[in-house]
Amino acid sequence: MDHIIVREVLSRSELKKFISLPHKIHKTEKNWLPTMYTDDRKLFSKSRNRYFRHYHSILLLAYRDRIPAGRVVALVRKDPDAETDRSCRFCYMDAYDDPQVVHALVERIEIWAREKGADRIIGPLGFSIKDPHGFQVEGFGYPPIIATANNSPWMPRLIENEGFEKDIDLVNYVIDIPEEYPPFYRKAFERILGNRKIRIVEFRNRKDIKPYIIQGLELMNETYSEHYGYISMTDEDKQEFAREYLPVLDPEFIKIVEYDGEIVSFIIGLPDFNQGIIASKGRLLPLGFIRILRSFKRSKKLIFVLGGIKKSFRGMGLDILMAVRMFESGLKHKMEFIDSHLIVESNQKMRAEFEIFNGKLIKRFRIYKKTIRT
Repeated sequence: MDHIIVREVLSRSELKKFISLPHKIHKTEKNWLPTMYTDDRKLFSKSRNRYFRHYHSILLLAYRDRIPAGRVVALVRKDPDAETDRSCRFCYMDAYDDPQVVHALVERIEIWAREKGADRIIGPLGFSIKDPHGFQVEGFGYPPIIATANNSPWMPRLIENEGFEKDIDLVNYVIDIPEEYPPFYRKAFERILGNRKIRIVEFRNRKDIKPYIIQGLELMNETYSEHYGYISMTDEDKQEFAREYLPVLDPEFIKIVEYDGEIVSFIIGLPDFNQGIIASKGRLLPLGFIRILRSFKRSKKLIFVLGGIKKSFRGMGLDILMAVRMFESGLKHKMEFIDSHLIVESNQKMRAEFEIFNGKLIKRFRIYKKTIRT
């Protein structure tokens, strides 16, 4: 462990090194998706990122020979949802292919987590649903996906060397946008359209979306409560989520279903603008914003980033209703592909939604677990 030091990030200069490290590690990787410096300065600021309020937290930076070589964030909930939840999360870990550096970071996390009363470590798992989950373990030859891990192939090996084992996997599919549907699919779509109590809400501009945002996030709290690692949003969290994401949403790729005037399901799609982010190299100025906007408008792939159905309305075909409308919107904008984003490996019903259309599983992400030694 010679010449390796792990320090807590406390100063502005250390935070700058923490943020810039991944840009140095991945500078030669063509499929790395750079994070935006402006976003990271807010994300890792304990005064600007309100999610820090929910956690005990520590940001760690490892140095080899005084040069930054690895980093990680560790989190322990201040008010666990269940008495049995004594987990420490780790996230935003990155490092060169250096086992000693990763060992030093994990060792420091274990000491800190034990002091906070945690009995196990899980991750990568971030502050909220907005953060990337897991390390990518398969599909490194494919382009990156927004809001997912973008680690180098060696990270799973290095973390497994530290005694971490699989907790769950998340999978990612891509399908060609269908113009024709299997007979049973079309029949289900027509049946649900015939239900007079059901109304699909579609949008033309962001102003029309505003009255539905908070209701939609409340439904997300309900439907995502059973999802691995989900932390329910407070009222303030919902307001911030709405302010942050409304400007980047395309109204035509949001579908909401009402039953007797109540929102019972929703789906949100986002054009894949990753090539613009890559071209920007993490900076909005001077030309980054233009490149991202151009990529957004020229995208051929639509990513299903969020969606949910109220429990009591599942099995009615609302998923088919929303999917068909989303396919139609994609074709209207000359898109060719749908990306599933992340699906929990055990969610066979959701996986079947993509396999019906010969979906190709292109990426796999893994969340790890480790018991803390006493």
